Amino acid sequence: MHESEKLRIDKYLWAIRAFKTRSICTEACKAGRVKMNGQNLKPSHIVKINEIYSVQKGSDKRIIKVTGLLERRVDAKTAVTFYEDHTPVEETLAYKSMFHTTNLSRDRGTGRPTKKDRREIDDLQEGWFD
Repeated sequence: MHESEKLRIDKYLWAIRAFKTRSICTEACKAGRVKMNGQNLKPSHIVKINEIYSVQKGSDKRIIKVTGLLERRVDAKTAVTFYEDHTPVEETLAYKSMFHTTNLSRDRGTGRPTKKDRREIDDLQEGWFD
């Protein structure tokens, strides 16, 4: 492998627009949010074509397969051609549906919830954080 073909994982993920800045990507690697085969990756890991990475950004988890090496950050339409998204549909729908949940609020001045109110709130929230 030539020197020009070596590309760090933090630089690659920044170039394909998985993260906004390279420093955020480096921090994500150090925090263990970038993995390959369940193993945490260092920011200096060398990217190879056809490798599959698991990238977690907040509550969004994506699984990407490298199809090409990209050193410089380009526009989003071009960046999509350098990776394949293998994220299961269930995970993407779960992420989107998380923002369409009902907003629980109480009227101002009604005081603390009663025992009955608390049970109703618990029943509504059941299964949200599993």
